[in-house]
Parts: sequence; structure tokens; C-alpha cells
Amino acid sequence: MPHKAPDRIRNVALVGHRGSGKTSLAEAILFESGVVNRLGRVDDGSTVCDFEDDEHERGMSIGAAVTSFEHDGRKVNMIDTPGEPSFVAEALAALRVVDAAVFVVNGVMGVEVHTDRLWRRADEEGLPRLVFVNMLDRERADFFRALESLKSAFGQHVVATEIPIGSEHQVRGVIDLIDMTAFEYEGEGRDGSRQVEIPEELRERATEYREKLMDEVAENSDELMERYLEGEEISHEETVAALKKGVTEGHLFPVTCGVATRNLGTNRLLEALVEDLPSPAMRGAVAATGADGEVVEIAPEEAADLLAYVFKTTADPYTGRINMLRVYSGVLGSDSHVYNATRRQKERVGQLSTPEGKETTSIDELGPGDIGAVAKLRETRAGDVVAAGETDVAFAPLDLPAPVMAFAYEPKSKDNEEKAAAAIRRLSEEDPTLDVHRDAQTGEQIIAGLSQIHVEVIVDRMKRRFGAEIELHPPRVPYLETIRRPAKARGRYKKQTGGRGQFGDCQIEIEPNESGAGFEFVNAIKGGVIPGGFIPAVEKGVIEAMAGGVLAGYPMKDVKVRLFDGQHHSVDSSEMAFKIAGSMAFKQAVAEADAYLLEPIVEMTIAVPEDAVGDVIGDLNSRRGRPLGMEPKGAATEIKAEVPMAEVLDYAPDLRAITGGRGDYTIEFLRYEEIPGHIAQKVVAEAQAGDEQGVRA
Repeated sequence: MPHKAPDRIRNVALVGHRGSGKTSLAEAILFESGVVNRLGRVDDGSTVCDFEDDEHERGMSIGAAVTSFEHDGRKVNMIDTPGEPSFVAEALAALRVVDAAVFVVNGVMGVEVHTDRLWRRADEEGLPRLVFVNMLDRERADFFRALESLKSAFGQHVVATEIPIGSEHQVRGVIDLIDMTAFEYEGEGRDGSRQVEIPEELRERATEYREKLMDEVAENSDELMERYLEGEEISHEETVAALKKGVTEGHLFPVTCGVATRNLGTNRLLEALVEDLPSPAMRGAVAATGADGEVVEIAPEEAADLLAYVFKTTADPYTGRINMLRVYSGVLGSDSHVYNATRRQKERVGQLSTPEGKETTSIDELGPGDIGAVAKLRETRAGDVVAAGETDVAFAPLDLPAPVMAFAYEPKSKDNEEKAAAAIRRLSEEDPTLDVHRDAQTGEQIIAGLSQIHVEVIVDRMKRRFGAEIELHPPRVPYLETIRRPAKARGRYKKQTGGRGQFGDCQIEIEPNESGAGFEFVNAIKGGVIPGGFIPAVEKGVIEAMAGGVLAGYPMKDVKVRLFDGQHHSVDSSEMAFKIAGSMAFKQAVAEADAYLLEPIVEMTIAVPEDAVGDVIGDLNSRRGRPLGMEPKGAATEIKAEVPMAEVLDYAPDLRAITGGRGDYTIEFLRYEEIPGHIAQKVVAEAQAGDEQGVRA
């Protein structure tokens, strides 16, 4: 079967805050288009898009699910994205490769924090957008209040093209403001709507909102504006054409409405997907970078060289990597050879497929503008560019949030060590927001994600997919130690056990170094009292002693050490003896230098609803935080604060509780500061208790 031409394709992402009903809407659209013959439910795990076991267990989307279907002669590639901020990378990758986005908004809550952030990202990508206000059958749902929150957050170009008939719990239809026609829905059948008269009590309101719509539509054409102002009638065709132009150019954001779980309003949204949103051909060329960073325009042309972008990788224990990609130019065929321009590797493409949630349909080729899947590429993964041959063309890397929730981990058993390492490596390829590393200071293996839920999902997938089990522990805070004043000390190591002995003697002076200057060693030996060959050994002994600290076992920083005197023995002296002597001298000197503890300070950027700002500030104060300021950001308020790292290791679940799941945050390391005395005493006591337990063990 030949591939679809770019003008017959629609690539659309469903995005929005968690709990807005995106997956239910995707299911209703698939039902309406005839892909499925019954309406699946999120609650009972029967939807096409939430097919992973952990999605069923948690009742939410975790990964972006791609489905493809035909409607009215067009191929629609629809990506249902997670609304939980922990899995925002999936939504951001989807926004990179689609030509339009449908923002799904909860009719009770209106614009929420994550919706606002995704809208701004869609704006950066230059994406046309329309809005579907969902869940209008819920208690306290209010379409007009949600519409006002949309206008407040995103501007006056957000305009209703429909309004609902009925009230909460009793929404039964919609009024089409373009043609001023009304439709009521019966049951959940396909296109189960019938045209009715506009209810008399809604006629005045419908007229008011139609005028607002026509004001916005007419702005997209000078000719239409002139005729509209003169009171001339604008035809249906002219209105639809001007509406599509405004949507495609990003000047107009239509708002539709319905109830996805009841398949109410879905048929009209499906029509809007193919009629009002642009095709790859209509959106035209996309910008990439070539050699030397120059901008390259890539048009959706069949005759051009192949260029495709991989936006999602799934680690499957049986089939290996499964890569989702979008073709921007040229044609990608099954059983072909391509070049991975990102990794400079040749790849053999096996069977291409079109995804339908968990299931796939084999296809022969993907044309420009289309989206599909390919399995078993050896090196290719998300973020890579695939081309016909060698090229320097690249796409800008996704701007992803940094991990903020870290855990130390260890395999549950020796048998799990290799399995765990392999599983984490595979899942890191799938999830670019996952950070796995060894902490050089504490020696712990660290796994960090965007939230506790994020890390828990990774641990669950390690076990479920790869049979690898790990245990999580709170990570140790990377405290440091340093000194306040200079001190001198002598280290003398002498050991005689028969035969050749061990002898090393050195005198050092230590003093605080400039903040951030680190360790400095000065050789001030004169007259050869310590031979030059032994001096590096003294320095090595000092460095090893610094690594273990003296107060609580934490590394020392910003110390200057001057070696100024000592003794040696012509027979018994050795590098080992002087290394031990150097360590002894350093520890003795630090004991006289007024050592103290330092703690890491981080800068937090926290986005919360306005009604939670006071509670969040109060909580930060209780954590020894110092608020730096607040700034409105769309529907949220952004708070910046400096906080000791030790106080926010468990911040994610607490912020979720304070804001009802509507807040999120990022963390960035700033500097080290001295720990207040009473807290330092507690840290030292805990370290000593840990050492005693280790000795008893």
C-alpha cells in the first residue's frame, strides 16, 4: 500500500494536566473513527493507549502512546501523552514531531500548572493549538469559567467555537457557533447526535459568543474584516477557511467541549482534527541545523533525501529497542539501509510498522510527514537523526527538566547486580530525564528522577521487564568539612619488627584556603631533611586523610598545607612510612584548626497555584529556606528560594500534599555554607553512631 501524501496526513498530540481525560478522549476518537468497536475505560484498564501494566495499576498514562487511523481520506497519527509532570519528557518529545496539539482541559479545574507549561512549550515549537474542555458532566464543572481561565492564561485569541447545552451532570449537547446549529447526543454510539433547535434560554448567550468568534475570525483577512464591519454575511466556507488560517498561523485557538467518557462532542472534535488543523504540507518546512550551525529548512518532499527524527525509544526485553520516528523528507522503506547522522553509524532497517497503541500493523514505507515505528536498530535511540547518507543536519536537543528526586540503590542480591546494571542502562535509553551515576563522594549508586513516582515506576519496570530487583534508600547528603584557622602538627611513624623498619617524620602547617580554591600543597623543605622522592608520599597521605575528614567522615575542602620540616632514616624510611606520617600530621593539625561542617545549598524554582503560595512559603521557612522572590507564570506563581539540600530530599511528596498535586519544582546546586551548630552536632552524632554500628558489625 503506497504511503500517504503529506497533505493527507494529520499529526496531533493530546496534551494537558494529569486527570483532564486525555486517554478517555483518545479512546472516544478511536471509537468514533471505527478503530475499536467498544468504548474502553481507563478505570478498568481497557483503553488502547494505556496498555502497560503499571499504567493499569496506577490509573494514569506513563508513556506517550501513538495510534494511527484513517478518517475522511486522511491518515491521523494521534499521540496520547502523559499529564503527570514526572513523565513530561514524553509530552515534550511528542510536541517536537506533531503539526498541532489538542489541549485537554478539566472542566472543573480549568487551566492547571502543567497545562500552562506545555502551552508555553507548544508556543516555542510554533504549534497550532485547539482546546477541548472535557468532563463537563462532573460536579462543579463550568465551561464558561474554564474558558475565562484559558483567556486569562493564554490571551484573548482563545475563542469558543462551541458552547454546551445543559448544566453539570446534565450536559446533553453542544451549540456550533460557526453555523449556529445545535446537536444533542443520545447514548455513546458513533455519531449519536441529532440536530435540534437552539434552546431559547441559550440563544442570547450563543449569539454573544458567536460575535466574539467572528471578531477573531475576521481579523485573519482584511477583506473579511471590512465586509464583517459593514454587516455583510460571511459564508460557512469563508469562515472555516479563515479559521483554519488563523489556527495554522498561531493567531487563533478554538475551544471545543464535550464529555469523552460519554462520547459527547467527540465526532465534532474528530472533524476539527482533519478540517481545522494543518497537514505537514500546510505547515511547510521545519528548521534544523547543518554544518557550522547554519539553519537548514527541511520540506516534506518525496523526492528529497531521507531525513527522519527519532522521538521515542522503548526498551523491550524480547524485541530490543523499538524506535518511534517521524519522516521529515524523502521516503523510508522496510528492509533498507540508513545512516544514523547523530552517532555516525550505518543501520539496517527491518520491518516498518504503524502503531495502534500496543498493537502494530506492518507497512512497506513511510513518506514525508508520516510517523511510524521500527524495531531492532542496533545503535539508534531517541533524539537521533536518521538519513539516507552522511549529513551534518541535526535538531536541537529537547530542553528537559533536571532530575530532582534522588535515591541511593543497591541490588537485592548478588545475582541481581548484572541484571540491574543492564536494566538501568536500557531504561536510561528510554527515558532521558533519568540520571544514574555513582556519587564520587559517598560511593553510593544513585538513581534520580523527576519525582518519587518517576523513580518508583523505573524500579517497577526493572523488575517487570528485566527481572532485576533493587532496594532504594534516601541518599546521603554530601556534606564537606573545612577549617577556620591555621595550625601546626608533627607526624612521626616509627615501626621496628626485626630486620628493616619503617620510619617517616614530617612537620606541616595547615591554613584555610580561599573559598572554592580547593586543596593546595606547598613543599617548603630545605636542606634535604626529607628526600625529594618521599615528598609526594607525604602529599598523598594528606590527601587520603582529607578524603575521610575528621569530624564526621566527610571530605575536606579549601585547605592549604605547607610541609616545612621533618626527618628521614637512610635505611628505614620509605614512601609508605612518609605517607602514614603525612596522614597522622594532617589529622593532628586539623584537631587544632577549629574544623567545621559545610552543607550544600540549592536554589529551588517552585511553580504552584496562587492559592497555595502562602502554604508553600511557610513550609520553605520551616526547612530553613530563604525565599528570593515570586513571579506570575501563566496560571501559576513561580517561587525561587535557597534551601539546604538536607531539608528537601523528601520535598516531592510534601509539595504534592500541600498543592493537591498541582505544584512541581526544579533544583540547582548553588554553593556550600556552614551548618548551624545544633544541626552540625546532630550530623556528627549520627556519623559517630554509624561508625560504632559498623565496628560492632
